[in-house]
Amino acid sequence: MKRRQFLATTAMATVTPGIARAAEAKPLFPISLAEWSLHRALRGGKMSNLDFPAYSKKKFGIDAVEYVNSFFKDKAKDQAYLKDLKGRCDAEGVTSVLIMCDGEGRIGDPDEKKRIQCVENHKKWVEAAKFLGCHSIRVNAGSVGSREEQHKLAADGLSKLGEFAGPMGIGVIVENHGGLSSDGAWLSGVLKAVGKDNVGSLPDFGNFHDYDRYKGIEELMPFAKGVSAKSHEFDADGNEVRTDYLKAMKLVLDAGYRSYVGVEYEGGKLSEDEGIQATKDLLVKIREKLAGDHS
Repeated sequence: MKRRQFLATTAMATVTPGIARAAEAKPLFPISLAEWSLHRALRGGKMSNLDFPAYSKKKFGIDAVEYVNSFFKDKAKDQAYLKDLKGRCDAEGVTSVLIMCDGEGRIGDPDEKKRIQCVENHKKWVEAAKFLGCHSIRVNAGSVGSREEQHKLAADGLSKLGEFAGPMGIGVIVENHGGLSSDGAWLSGVLKAVGKDNVGSLPDFGNFHDYDRYKGIEELMPFAKGVSAKSHEFDADGNEVRTDYLKAMKLVLDAGYRSYVGVEYEGGKLSEDEGIQATKDLLVKIREKLAGDHS
């Protein structure tokens, strides 16, 4: 009996590490939730920014969140508020990934004073991101003028903000979000001109407008510090009808990207909760399908 018990124990000791390794295996990419997916609920007073992290975790099983500054616009320097938000994240085991910043001016404004003011306006969000444990803030590369003028102006503003954020370990990432920023070649050219490790891109699947979205994704991925899986509508098989997620995610993974992919539902046919869940389910399905090819 003792011999048999010894052999059984030895066999379990041999098998257990393998089981543990399988359990600890990281997914091909983690999934986060962009707060904009719940903008109707937030604007309608059904939930607040403070409720967002727990809602993401409990409702969808998503333990990483991407904030939108407009839902706590006057709280960037409110330490009590930020401490409360961070505490709620810690209590739920939720990671704060980034803050999407809007309404702070044009980073490439042709008026130098306004451009500098825009940089100043973003500094408080860099500091808030640092406090919350985010890796980046998302900004817009707004400007006016010729293609070449906007390139130079946007690069100047981004460079200045990047210089401020760099020592804090915070990234400044630009989304294709209208105007020339939705032109992958233009935006990638701007980021190359800036040439800072902490200034990068946030490719959004749905914001390329008339520009070829797959070409745009491929052009922006070398600079990517985040990816936004924008969704609007799904077919009967659960596939997004505007974007081929399999094709898009292959481009993302082929670029060597393995960080957060954010669920950002913006449709109207499904409720916000249903759209978020459908987007997450699609990403999980794609992740499982591609796991063997991109391990």
